Amino acid sequence: MGVIDLFSAVVACVLGLLVGSYLNVVAHRVPRGLSTVTPGSACPRCGHAIAWFENIPVLSWLALRGRCRACRAPISARYLVVELFTGACFVAAVLVHGPSWVAFRTCILLALLVVLTVIDLELWLLPLEITLPGIAAGVISSALLGREGLVESAIGAAAGFAVFWALERLVFLVLRREGLGAGDKYMFALIGSFLGWRSLFAVLLLSNVQGAVIGLLLLLFLGRAGPPAPEPLPQGEDDGWRPGPTHLPFGPWLALAALELALVFPLLRDRLPLALMPLLGGSESVLLP
Repeated sequence: MGVIDLFSAVVACVLGLLVGSYLNVVAHRVPRGLSTVTPGSACPRCGHAIAWFENIPVLSWLALRGRCRACRAPISARYLVVELFTGACFVAAVLVHGPSWVAFRTCILLALLVVLTVIDLELWLLPLEITLPGIAAGVISSALLGREGLVESAIGAAAGFAVFWALERLVFLVLRREGLGAGDKYMFALIGSFLGWRSLFAVLLLSNVQGAVIGLLLLLFLGRAGPPAPEPLPQGEDDGWRPGPTHLPFGPWLALAALELALVFPLLRDRLPLALMPLLGGSESVLLP
């Protein structure tokens, strides 16, 4: 690894940790209709205002041993995991794509996937306040990749939405009830806007296969496929639906498949049979080089 690559990786790590810290705030506040800027962070148990030195990514959690400095109430390890994982994703994006605009776009995508996954696992929800700006960010940022990149991104967003909308209608006609989450089509459109339309089949295939396998294993060993029922949301934000033991949030599996396409596929592309290339995004994509 050269000096420039090492410097880029260090910068990406620090930026990823900072972004991960903010994603924790977004994941908690946005679904509840709260501002992510004000008021400042505070302990939910005692109301202790968190000082800046208590809010340093990773280090503060470790120094406080995962507890509030005032009342010693436990601080969820999720905060630490999100910060570390986001930092690792940013470093991986720079190492895979080099210090480039593609790496920057990949970091934006990964940050969006992380926060949507956290929210979906906790609340079975994919907020439009995140997915819609995410789609716009994917399309707008593709403009710097040239006309071909912009077209591929726009088609990816439109096709991603259309595919899931059609699946929703099909499931409803067959089962006479909703079988897919309403937010999934917006998340799929978001992924398409960043990775392009060529990647959509691979994302859909990987997410379904991986979700089905892990869901069946969880159902077999734990008695339920997905996380438990979410806490009630504020008035107007909660539609009253609660997941059963066989239900599985699909957002995390879409996120996992998109992460694999963005970070793993570029490393394995030269080793994969040519026959698989069209299924995994092809070799002509500007958005997924």
